Amino acid sequence: MQPDAISMSDTPSQPGFSWPVRVYWEDTDAGGVVYYANYLRFLERARSEWLRALGVEQTELADRDGVLFVVRRVEADYLRPARYNDLLRVVCRLEEVGRASLEMLQEIRRDADVLLQARVKLACVRVGDFKPAKIPEHVNQRIAN
Repeated sequence: MQPDAISMSDTPSQPGFSWPVRVYWEDTDAGGVVYYANYLRFLERARSEWLRALGVEQTELADRDGVLFVVRRVEADYLRPARYNDLLRVVCRLEEVGRASLEMLQEIRRDADVLLQARVKLACVRVGDFKPAKIPEHVNQRIAN
C-alpha cells in the first residue's frame, strides 16, 4: 500500500465533525445513484461547515487575511452507492496541519455503512495570485482545540 493510501485503520470511523446531507434527484445519475462527482460536493460542504463550526468564515478569511483554502488533492475510494432520498452523514477529521496546508480524512456514511472514504489535502493560498500562504495564526488556534 502507498504511504498516502486510505485504509480502514486510518479512516475517520472514530468521532469527528459530522454534517448531514440529503440526496436529491439532482444528485443522481441515470442509474438512480449519486453521480460520482457529487460526492465531492458533499465533502466540500462538510469541510465548509467544519470551518464555520470552528468560527472561521471563509469569506472573512479572504477579506480580512487575504487567504483561501483550496483543494490541492483528493484521493477517494467509492465503496457503496448512495441513492435518492438517502440521509447521509459526512464525517471530517483533521489529520495533519502544515505551515500552509491541511490534510483531512473524510467519510460519507449511511447509517453504519461507509459509502466513500477520502483523503483531502487543502492548500492555503493568497487571494490575489493563488501562491501558497501561511495559515493565519487565529485559524491554527481554532483547529488546534
